[in-house]
Amino acid sequence: MARTDGSTSSGRTRSARSSSAPTAFGRPLPDVLLDGGSLVRETLADGIDAVAVALTPGVEGDHGAQPGEGAAEAAALYGIDLAEIADRAGLTGAAGESYVLQLPRAVGSAVQLPWAGLPPRIVLLGVGSRTHTHLRRAGAALARAARGLERVVTTAGVQPRQSASQVAESARAFVEGYLLAAYAPPTAGATSLRPPAALVLLGRDGTRANAAVAAARTAAAATWLVRDLANTPASTKTPAWLADEASRLARDAGLTVTVQGPRELEALGFGGLLAVGSGSASPPRLVTVTYRPAGADHGQHVVIVGKGITFDTGGLSIKPREAMVPMKTDMAGAAVALATVLGAAAAGVLHSVTAVLPLAENHFGAASYRPGDVLRLYGGTTVEIANTDAEGRLVLADALAWADATLDPDVLIDVATLTGAASLGLGRQHAALYGDASLVGSLAAAADASGEPAWPMPLVEEYEEAVHSDVADLRHVPSDKHIGGGSITAALFLRHFVGERLWAHLDIAGPARSSKDVHEVTEGATGYGARLLLQYLADLR
Repeated sequence: MARTDGSTSSGRTRSARSSSAPTAFGRPLPDVLLDGGSLVRETLADGIDAVAVALTPGVEGDHGAQPGEGAAEAAALYGIDLAEIADRAGLTGAAGESYVLQLPRAVGSAVQLPWAGLPPRIVLLGVGSRTHTHLRRAGAALARAARGLERVVTTAGVQPRQSASQVAESARAFVEGYLLAAYAPPTAGATSLRPPAALVLLGRDGTRANAAVAAARTAAAATWLVRDLANTPASTKTPAWLADEASRLARDAGLTVTVQGPRELEALGFGGLLAVGSGSASPPRLVTVTYRPAGADHGQHVVIVGKGITFDTGGLSIKPREAMVPMKTDMAGAAVALATVLGAAAAGVLHSVTAVLPLAENHFGAASYRPGDVLRLYGGTTVEIANTDAEGRLVLADALAWADATLDPDVLIDVATLTGAASLGLGRQHAALYGDASLVGSLAAAADASGEPAWPMPLVEEYEEAVHSDVADLRHVPSDKHIGGGSITAALFLRHFVGERLWAHLDIAGPARSSKDVHEVTEGATGYGARLLLQYLADLR
């Protein structure tokens, strides 16, 4: 197999030039600057397009929003009753609420307006009760209000009598929300994207605040990368293209990368991955990217396997047209795994992390695999096929069995847009989380902390019969439709391929895509999962 990055076709591993952790990856994010000063005329110099101040909900018995941090100072500077403006606009101070007050310019040199020389816009920004969730929403609202501007300054999120750690945590939540909502998908059109506005945080500086902002940037960069890759059209994003992108990003980050092509996969016995990709003109790949921290102690080895179906027609069990439209995002799990290992390197995580990306296009053609086929997966397990549109669990099973046999992980996690049942049961905000209790608990805590919610689900032993086959070791979808629990039975199937490893399965079919912008979530591919896994790695001891 010919390669475009200079490596050979033998699947050999090649280490890049440096082991130092990078500071950024993917597309550049907006600048975020910290300024320990307060809201005075000197901090609002030329180049600031807007100043954002906080509103909070009224206390019991009060109606409407109440002035929050920076509102009194802004009112004095501008000579405007901002509380009255908020009341006229019907603002409540709820998290994620925003109102942009556009200030007029004077007509004639004889007229001197109080806000002359100040930014011509004031953003009234609801911060709710200032929880991390509310601050992320406030940051997201400011990003959308500031679209088309060059620089915005804000005091939102600053509270009196906070410790340095609390100030840093609040700053991280606000900045994360801002950066996540500042995202716009790349376009192939003639109009270039205008860079998002730079953000200046007043009243925050110091080592902890700077570290918190750096962590927010790493998390947001990982999410942006997942969104960019998942939003890329399948006409571009073949398995070979995605493998090359992963290789380029890994090399740039100084990580170790291996790419296996069809010949290597056949020799190794990847019967599931090869069968799923057999109907496509673009053959499958298996990409492995590894980060090891500096020093002799590499901590625990966390392996993340991500489903990488670059487009899913359903194969011979073909999808309806409407269901096929968003299927360019069916490789979101692989993008999450890749972004997580890159983010771990950027953050200097103390544990080794390996991303395993089984990449294929589930198309149909003369060589397509069929319902009724029996496949032999990596390691020798045979699987009866009943539905070629349940291809994700086949490529994951191959990759999980291979990771168990060859990578010696301490922790094994798979992430996938796997089942419609997960989104039917939990909606579009929560992922379904399965696996060993201790690992599920740690991932659930990371989900809460990161703002990417996941719901622990049971591995119902009575449903094990769903994966029984009379003609093979396993059946990959139930023969008895009355069993139900499609997300559960998929997880039970995958459990057969993880050996004795500490394992968790994250079904992100619901939250991986969104039909509209909602707070820090953007329309299209959401990037869900990268922040959760980076938080888990940061907390892992």
